[in-house]
Amino acid sequence: MTAAARGETLTFSERIELKPFLWLSLKNGLLNIITLTLYRFWGKTEVRRRVWSKIAVNDEPFEYTGRGVELFLGFLIALFTVGLPFLIVVFGAQFLGPAFALLIILPLYIGMFVLLGAAIFLAFRYMASRTRWRGIRFRMHGSPLNFAFSYMGWLLLTGVTLGWYTPVMSLNVAERLWGGLRFGDQHFRFVKPDDHGLWGPFALAWVGSIVGYIVVVIPGMIAVMAATGSLTAETPTEPSVAGIVGLYGVLFVYLAIAMLVYAPYHAAVMRTVAGSLRLGDARFKLDVTAMPLLGLTITNTLLLVFSIGLLSPYVQARTVRFMVKRLTSTGEAPLAEALQTGAGPRTGEGLADAFDFSII
Repeated sequence: MTAAARGETLTFSERIELKPFLWLSLKNGLLNIITLTLYRFWGKTEVRRRVWSKIAVNDEPFEYTGRGVELFLGFLIALFTVGLPFLIVVFGAQFLGPAFALLIILPLYIGMFVLLGAAIFLAFRYMASRTRWRGIRFRMHGSPLNFAFSYMGWLLLTGVTLGWYTPVMSLNVAERLWGGLRFGDQHFRFVKPDDHGLWGPFALAWVGSIVGYIVVVIPGMIAVMAATGSLTAETPTEPSVAGIVGLYGVLFVYLAIAMLVYAPYHAAVMRTVAGSLRLGDARFKLDVTAMPLLGLTITNTLLLVFSIGLLSPYVQARTVRFMVKRLTSTGEAPLAEALQTGAGPRTGEGLADAFDFSII
């Protein structure tokens, strides 16, 4: 009779040096310009390989096995899936009249939310299937269609409640994604806390964003329009450069306020999601608080804005480093018992790219 394999305590570490990602950002940006952004699929793959190889559990690094051609093929499939309905509406409105467009616009609008949910699930599933540790690949359990329709329902409830369903939706999304994750044949579990403590930070964010809009945006826009003469003009005038800069300045200030008031909520969500995850007897903790997260968010935003997105690989690397440094675990996970499972999907993230977002 053989003894049962012992579990392992998980220790996370990273060896991410940011300077090489500056050069990688320049390289990817140049190749994207030369190829009219076609290189982005291969560039994204190279960034992930470098980042994954610098993250380790128990001093053993992760491995990313995705390929640029998989992302490219996924994008072509998604382009057909998302682009065809829009072409039908455009040509239908031209040849069949506006009544046809009105008839199909509502189902198309609803379908976009369903596709957005599917994009999130498929992107997460693809990344899991292309991630290995000790040669064992991760994978996702669950149906993208079920997640997509659930996601649409959660969005509807969020809208009906004027955003107050958001904390519940955040945990529902995390439960479906992280709770469906597998390491080989070992299941992750997502245990929702009875008292997640998200309502207080969300209330602060909800009220603060509204107050910020009333105090900053409305008076700011009126002041800009008055300064440029738009309020007193008898006929509509072309927007001046000073007016455009002023309006963007007002929105930038409001964005900073929104980041500030939402930082405690986003930090609380991250802590709750990490604390709800289990692998065997192992439990996880993400020690992230509002102010460091706010600093990361603001600096990342400025880097992306002033580099026109060029420094995206650098931003991704520093974000991952920020998270891994704050991630710890207690208890033991049955890693040695994990058995290899079948390969994942052949293509990935096409819908996510069509909606212009990426998990990383």
